[in-house]
Amino acid sequence: MREIVLDTETTGLSPAEGDRVVEIGAVELFNHLPTGKIFHQYINPEKSMPQSAFEVHGLGDDFLSRYPTFKEIAQRFVDFISGAKLVIHNAKFDIAFLNSELKKVDFKEIPFSQAIDTLEIARSKFPGSPVSLDALCRRFSIDNSAREKHGALLDSEILAEIYLELIGGRQPNLSLIKSENNSANYNKTHTKRSEPLAPLITHVEKEEHNLLIEKIGSHAIWHKTKN
Repeated sequence: MREIVLDTETTGLSPAEGDRVVEIGAVELFNHLPTGKIFHQYINPEKSMPQSAFEVHGLGDDFLSRYPTFKEIAQRFVDFISGAKLVIHNAKFDIAFLNSELKKVDFKEIPFSQAIDTLEIARSKFPGSPVSLDALCRRFSIDNSAREKHGALLDSEILAEIYLELIGGRQPNLSLIKSENNSANYNKTHTKRSEPLAPLITHVEKEEHNLLIEKIGSHAIWHKTKN
């Protein structure tokens, strides 16, 4: 059984209001085990990034302008997910955005029946408890220390671990993971961004901060020792 654990990042919350997909990350599972195959793509949304969205994922206009549009990667994406169930946290959100993009380029839309919504599974298993990715990582002792900002590939890798816990727990004794065509040793190290994002602090702000530290001098709290 082939499944694709998938996540997206977007310019906002509503494709009906013109928001676009800017990143897709996906991890392939075969019989609930990672095969090592992934799909990861940053996408030029052909519109400016609102500050509110930038603060969530850190993907700005200059960074995204170097990447292809959805039309240019649509066929490769469709080929990757073809024939697989899509494991998504809050599937209605991601499916709506992906279908909006697919419709724009005259591709067949994804039927919602193709999705497995881990948000709904978590709500059913833990009624009344927080079921965000971070909350579920804490519940299942999954390392999410690399998740400083939202990122589609990292979040899909984390969600793959969460999904396996939700459906019955990981099997740590399985060190070799086999797919239909190959085998790969499972490395649980989460993928970091292929290209670090530009720092949010400017050079001028950094200099002003250093001058402030100099003015505080020995009076700074970190210079004080406990009695």
